[in-house]
Amino acid sequence: MTSALSELLCCAGIAVVLDRKYRRNAMKSREWTKKCLSKRQHFSHVNLLKELRFHPKDWHNFLRMSESTYLTLLSMVSPLIQKKDTAMRQAITPHERLTATLRFLATGRSYEDLKFSTIMSPQALGKIVPETCRAIYKVLKEYYKVMLKT
Repeated sequence: MTSALSELLCCAGIAVVLDRKYRRNAMKSREWTKKCLSKRQHFSHVNLLKELRFHPKDWHNFLRMSESTYLTLLSMVSPLIQKKDTAMRQAITPHERLTATLRFLATGRSYEDLKFSTIMSPQALGKIVPETCRAIYKVLKEYYKVMLKT
């Protein structure tokens, strides 16, 4: 084997080792979700709603409906929007899904803007809002069919 060939093989070997090490480090540094979004239990709008229960006018202003109406709607749509927890993360609750959707409908804010008050990613909101709107439509359609028959 010539010295030029052995040097070339040595360089190729070093390149392979460095490439594998780089890929391993790159995979370790990836985040599944941003750290601030993982603190949804502490910083989301759900905690605000706990406080607004004592101020019905503010509750109504925030969600554009009374607490009793909200709770009725939540009980109706919960089975349709409930997701299961996984080993990777906790599912977004029906309560959080419904309030995020109602805030979107009440304010018309973008998903990018809503992510700060809901502590949910815009991508998640892009799936949650349409899904929850379909569930609301479905349950209200059935509700009004029953109401019209009585």
